Amino acid sequence: MIVALIFVALVLFGMPIGFAIGFAGLAGLVDMGGDKFLAVGPSKIFNGLNIFPFLAMPFFILAGEIMNHIGITSRLVNLANVLVGRFRGGLAHTNMLASVFFAGLTGAATADAAAFGKTLVPAMVNQGYRRDYACAVTAAGSIIGPTIPPSGLMVVYGSLMGVSIGGLFAAGILPGLVICGVCMVVIALGARRNNLPKADVAGGLREIWNTFVSSFTALLMPVIILGGILGGIVTPTEAASIAVGYALLLGIFVYRCLTWNDIYGMLVRTARITGVIFVIIAFAGMLGWWLSFERIPQAIASGVLAISENRYVVILLIIGILLAIGMVMDITAILIILAPVLVPLTEQIGMNPMHAGIVFVLALNISLMTPPVGACLFVLSSVTGEKLERIAAKLWPFLLAEVAVLFVFAFWSDLALLMPKALGFLD
Repeated sequence: MIVALIFVALVLFGMPIGFAIGFAGLAGLVDMGGDKFLAVGPSKIFNGLNIFPFLAMPFFILAGEIMNHIGITSRLVNLANVLVGRFRGGLAHTNMLASVFFAGLTGAATADAAAFGKTLVPAMVNQGYRRDYACAVTAAGSIIGPTIPPSGLMVVYGSLMGVSIGGLFAAGILPGLVICGVCMVVIALGARRNNLPKADVAGGLREIWNTFVSSFTALLMPVIILGGILGGIVTPTEAASIAVGYALLLGIFVYRCLTWNDIYGMLVRTARITGVIFVIIAFAGMLGWWLSFERIPQAIASGVLAISENRYVVILLIIGILLAIGMVMDITAILIILAPVLVPLTEQIGMNPMHAGIVFVLALNISLMTPPVGACLFVLSSVTGEKLERIAAKLWPFLLAEVAVLFVFAFWSDLALLMPKALGFLD
């Protein structure tokens, strides 16, 4: 109990989440056996990071930084616009479809929100959209990024729980596409009520073809990443490093817009982002060992099963826990702390660990767009100057739609595991 109180108190006082986890873990070690157990801490911190697939994360982050810098975003937006821009609210549809294209480059919701907040939101406002609505559409589409692979959350979950990362990547494709489709339906249904502007007359097949050709090098990135991993040619870590090499090749030799100063700046940003994530992972290794030693996961599993042993009720409780905590806490920290606690519970109700992983990822991604600590909302508010509460007010139809998608994939295991089975990751 004292460990939980220390953690909550430190977070409430504004301590960075990684260090709060570290102090809570130290308190747990002391609680177990005084200062004698402190000697165990360094080894548990090291073991928390000593997992080879974690190397994929900085490479994916760096590849996204490079692709953002060399202007890939505008090319993908142009392609999406010629495909769906002909409808009422065409630029809103473009925003959503561009998120699908962009997902294969960064795998980060905040990167998607920041990029489109600087480009598509102003363009939508200039065409007559309300700025709060434009931000809401962007926030709703931003969670497609970490759902369609590559996904940093999937790398963390697969590494911690010993689940195939390639299989998780395969399982994320269908939910990401369904989220895009459902959100486009929401846009279409609300087009007249929100007085969305009609789009300009779309170009013909020649314009579509020319735009596709100009975007072809960008579209090759997800093909390289997913094709290599799903085809069993490379590991996720190797695919991530290849993605960096490909991005550098485009920036230096094709688009010729990268300088050494640019590369240095991107390396610094990548190191900063990776450092924050790895501090959380490292200290969570120590806290996780204390949780296992005290048999906390078993106690939580027994408590939940005491409420109900019904499979669907248990899944509903797990989703509720993830969404509720995700509203006030960093999602990477939540995954690292709760996955070892809740996944054994899902196994007791016969849920495949890969299926559980997709439910975890979808629920935590949705929490990125829920106040009060929705990271995508804060990014869009800071980039566009729109008030966070105004964005949240326009976001609720998209939020309800995405929660509905979460429930469908949580309760329908055959649909959730359709792609992994089709690609040979499951029997």
